[in-house]
Amino acid sequence: MKLATLRTAEGTRAIRVEGERYAELGAPDVGAFLAQEDWRAQAGAVTPERPLAGADLGAVVPRPGKILCVGLNYRNHILEMGRELPRYPTLFAKYPEALVGPADPIALPPESDAVDWEAELALVVGATVRRASETEAAAAIAGFSVLNDVTTRDWQYRSPMWLQGKTFEGTTPFGPYLVTPDELPGGATPALELSCEVDGEQVQKANTGDLVFDPVQLVRYASTILTLRPGDVIATGTPGGVGHARKPPRYLSHGARLVTEISGLGRLENVARDE
Repeated sequence: MKLATLRTAEGTRAIRVEGERYAELGAPDVGAFLAQEDWRAQAGAVTPERPLAGADLGAVVPRPGKILCVGLNYRNHILEMGRELPRYPTLFAKYPEALVGPADPIALPPESDAVDWEAELALVVGATVRRASETEAAAAIAGFSVLNDVTTRDWQYRSPMWLQGKTFEGTTPFGPYLVTPDELPGGATPALELSCEVDGEQVQKANTGDLVFDPVQLVRYASTILTLRPGDVIATGTPGGVGHARKPPRYLSHGARLVTEISGLGRLENVARDE
């Protein structure tokens, strides 16, 4: 099934989407809906009858309790750069203020002239887990979505800690849907085609089956460190093709159109705008 967060004049609503129709789920957003223990049964019991056309979708989980991100996680990209595959995931954080909806503008902060793209598969947690086994980790994945970890490179590399370049406000599109694992080839470890375009030019292309640490491994690893809760998000990393690695480097400018797409999950279509 597909879940999304709908924005209305009265506030946000969690919805279930089926084809071109939707039904409200009685919760303010997808994160709040996943906190209900029987969320799968509740979502399955509704019949989408309202037309989806013209719906204003927000970030699929607008305010996750945690957003964990993974660096250096595509096997071919790491090897082509001449690096060894990592023994452990590289983790950093992002904050909810960074998130925007699937069709919202991306804010280009005036403090940076090196804003870059990073297309990513995002997983959303649907159960509380700590020190999860492989079986528990797979069961705890509510579903997957599309995220672009837009990064201010000049701020990222001001120090060895990446956080300050990763969480500028209004920079990270996330959505349009959460798609449950049963809808995807590979289930909790899906093999999906991922791509990113800037102004109509394809700049990234990969398959999520090439992840060094797959979603189940990431839930196991992260849940060893701290408790994961419904609505938490893990962005699983980006493949090669980012602007910073080009010679000369290429970055987003005012009016640039960024399209991020993953097969079976949908697409983000965002325009960069000077803040």
